[in-house]
Amino acid sequence: MPTLFDALRIRGVPFPHRIFVSPMCQYSSSDGFATDWHLVHLGSRAVGGAAAVFTEATAVTAEGRISPEDLGIWKDEHVEPLARIVRFVHGQGSHAGIQLAHAGRKASTFRPWAGTPGTVPAAAGGWEAVAPSAAAFEGYAVPRALDEPGIRGVVRAFADAARRALAAGFRVVELHAAHGYLLHQFLSPLSNRRTDGYGGSFENRTRLTREVVEAVRGVWPERLPLFLRVSATDWVEGGWDVEQSVELATLLRPLGVDLVDCSSGGLVASATIPVAPGYHVPFAERIRRDAGILTAAVGLITDAAQAEEIVRAGKADAVLLARQMLRDPYWPLHAAEELRFAESWPPQYLRAAPPGRPSRAAVEPDFLY
Repeated sequence: MPTLFDALRIRGVPFPHRIFVSPMCQYSSSDGFATDWHLVHLGSRAVGGAAAVFTEATAVTAEGRISPEDLGIWKDEHVEPLARIVRFVHGQGSHAGIQLAHAGRKASTFRPWAGTPGTVPAAAGGWEAVAPSAAAFEGYAVPRALDEPGIRGVVRAFADAARRALAAGFRVVELHAAHGYLLHQFLSPLSNRRTDGYGGSFENRTRLTREVVEAVRGVWPERLPLFLRVSATDWVEGGWDVEQSVELATLLRPLGVDLVDCSSGGLVASATIPVAPGYHVPFAERIRRDAGILTAAVGLITDAAQAEEIVRAGKADAVLLARQMLRDPYWPLHAAEELRFAESWPPQYLRAAPPGRPSRAAVEPDFLY
């Protein structure tokens, strides 16, 4: 079986190992633009040796932002500030990834440290949220149900965002279909109460996600990977569950999805979730086995030995770290030392490296040629 520090090639992208930085919202944009905060936040994780570094959920439309301070890629002017970050990340030997997202009914909310829960009113810069149905997330404003032209607009917005991601130089796109955001809202019968071709049956509830995947894959080059983040379960009776997640992954693999990023929850605020170290790993293992697709595990993965066991035991093909990467941007270097793998250090930091550690090459891999 592979180890945590074995290479993983997906399409034309050779990941040097299997430790990725998970998307983490920073709530630090103005009008969707990436800032110096994003450059330092994402760039420092690339310096720290991550094989891939993902942006936060990056909105494909202005109304698809979680908060007014969210990162965006809904207009061409967003490309160059993102490209600046991409160039730095690639210069450290890491691969830059972007998570494309639409918040749906969980849009237009205050950022967490504002101290005010719920929906931002229009007078304070908020907007009307949209959703599959006019059913609110607990404590939020009632959204407007999307009509079919609006749904087609969402599909176009994801494809246009993928074109801009390519122009910015990203090497991986991840579609956000988890955590109670728009694609997840269409997937789950708890939030999707439609009676047309986008609601009711499993086929109908998955239609928007399938259309988005096809539209994005249509503009995203064959040589570059496409990931999908899914909430494998709502943790609520009658909601989306792991069996449906397996079926969805089985459908999406021939449409061009290369890896399923396995998370859970986020659709129902009152759901009881058994949070514990590695609590999403069984979902990654099940989807990997039953759908025959690459998976990544995320969720309270904090220890090098824990991450190594996940990969070595075939429970997932990669791990994504979030909070642990906030605590320690250089976690991959420290994990390599603990597990006795010779991970390369940036030459600027060699004076602090353990004896005999190799220096990271200051060149980009030629994986496109």
